[in-house]
Amino acid sequence: MTVTAERSADRAFIEELFARHHAEIYAYLIRMMRDADLAADLAQDTFIRAYRAIESLEDRAKARAWLYQIAHRIALDEIRHRRIVRFLPLTTESHGAAPSAEHLAMEMRLSGPLARALARIPDRQRNALLMAEVGDLTGLELADALGVSHVAARALLTRARESLRQTLADERRLEKEREAAIDAVFAEKARAADPRRHVDDSKGADR
Repeated sequence: MTVTAERSADRAFIEELFARHHAEIYAYLIRMMRDADLAADLAQDTFIRAYRAIESLEDRAKARAWLYQIAHRIALDEIRHRRIVRFLPLTTESHGAAPSAEHLAMEMRLSGPLARALARIPDRQRNALLMAEVGDLTGLELADALGVSHVAARALLTRARESLRQTLADERRLEKEREAAIDAVFAEKARAADPRRHVDDSKGADR
């Protein structure tokens, strides 16, 4: 096969990958970057870089994990550049088996406590969790994307899920405390604005 023919075949292969996986790569990046326009640019960069680095893909059956690896590196480069550490969960279609608790939480748009909880867990755990729960990568695909063994990937994901559960519980507790404090402030302002109501309330309590 000539060089021109090889490049044409490579281009066709990347175009096929784009058709199959662009939506999920974009979904992963939009959660990483919290910016739809930026995520679109980085998703395009992912496939451009994939085309340029096609020779590094030794097994084309593992192309999906390879794409996530590229997208992951591009996102980290951008995060380091912009110092972005927040993530916004958005609804996406679920593929495969029944979703986990973490996937269901992300699907419910818990953009407050969940976003803060995700930002608090270690970077490596957060990235593994997003790839698994948002990207629906299998254990083997996750291992390939992270460049670790299958056992190490499973262990990392287990730690990530536990970290998220604990941190999310803490964020929800803090949110309830903040809401209670706000309610108390408004209640105090209401009593100050209407002294007669305060007196009536006191008489009712005496009875």
